[in-house]
Amino acid sequence: MMLLKNCNVATMVGGYGLIKNAAIVIDHGQIQWVGQESEAPSGPAIDAQGSLVTPGLIDCHTHLVYGGNRANEFEQRLNGADYAAIAKAGGGIMSTVRATRAASEADLFKSATKRLETLLAEGVTTVEIKSGYGLDIQTEAKMLRVARKLGARHNATIKTTFLGAHTFPAEFKENHAEYVDLVCNQALPLAHAQGLLDAVDAFCEGIAFSVEETEQVFKAAKALGLPVKLHAEQLSNLGGAKLAAQYAALSVDHIEYLDAAGVEAIHSAGTVAVLLPGAFYYLREKQAPPVAALRSCGVPIAIATDLNPGSSPVHSLLSTMNMACVLFGLTPEEALLGVTTNAAKALGLKDRGQVKVGMRADLAFWAIERPGDLAYPLGFNPIAAIMQNGQFSKAFA
Repeated sequence: MMLLKNCNVATMVGGYGLIKNAAIVIDHGQIQWVGQESEAPSGPAIDAQGSLVTPGLIDCHTHLVYGGNRANEFEQRLNGADYAAIAKAGGGIMSTVRATRAASEADLFKSATKRLETLLAEGVTTVEIKSGYGLDIQTEAKMLRVARKLGARHNATIKTTFLGAHTFPAEFKENHAEYVDLVCNQALPLAHAQGLLDAVDAFCEGIAFSVEETEQVFKAAKALGLPVKLHAEQLSNLGGAKLAAQYAALSVDHIEYLDAAGVEAIHSAGTVAVLLPGAFYYLREKQAPPVAALRSCGVPIAIATDLNPGSSPVHSLLSTMNMACVLFGLTPEEALLGVTTNAAKALGLKDRGQVKVGMRADLAFWAIERPGDLAYPLGFNPIAAIMQNGQFSKAFA
């Protein structure tokens, strides 16, 4: 049994759920007790040095396994090029597909390790990683193997998502039906049979998959017993979120163009809205997600880095919290809920995201006074210690 004393705890139950002058009891990787230090069990204790304790942060949407980079496209966009136009000209996702197909599994693991470790250093203890830069059977599986290996080699939980329906590869540019068939009947079942994935995603957009094509992917996922999620309403409103709600999706992500009917649909389905301010920032978008409507309807709001080489090369979940507040008008409390409680919901995880009895002891210890201080600075990391499953991966200095 481990007893932690001399801390303040943002339990994230009913908002911040702040307990001052607190203590936490942990046993076998699980929180057994949390409350006022004056009421804690007696015994030897670890001094948490007055830190603020939160659940370990959760980045619920990343694409951090990939080859190459797209810094040239960043420059093109700043010179006036449109994201969709770059993609149609063979850039965008397809540029990364070519680099990822050419990269060895070892090279992908090496580059992804650096990105992952940057996230983990900020108190992130759970990360979702998508495939989607292979767009063929072999490379999609290669990316997912790398993601699984990252989880095995690092002190973190990695959840993997199959995103073969990211866009159409060049070899199927004129034959969408054949590629949808390959995704649904070959690549997805193979990755599932090899134990490489936890969920299935698609990009439902004018430059990617139609609503009808997306539904075929969802049907294939459900036939395998896998939960779904969706990149939806990022650049236009195709109604993808309403489709996702029909399939009880874990989350719909981006959703800048989500309308009132879509908000109501995901609310009724219990689907989480995942906001990705990094992509909004990098693409210099003008239409923000309907935060007020999401609040009014009671839709859980999560936020994530969307770490990827093109539209969101953002390697900091703390910075993403700040951007969500500044760009989308979230409160600091909503931002912290978005990377803890609601991010856990977006991944279908019920054992983390709050500091309460029965939860997994994934904890972040911060050298700050108030939980709102986490969303306040940009480019500053006040982490003091990190605990994963009841074990310190970064101890107090």
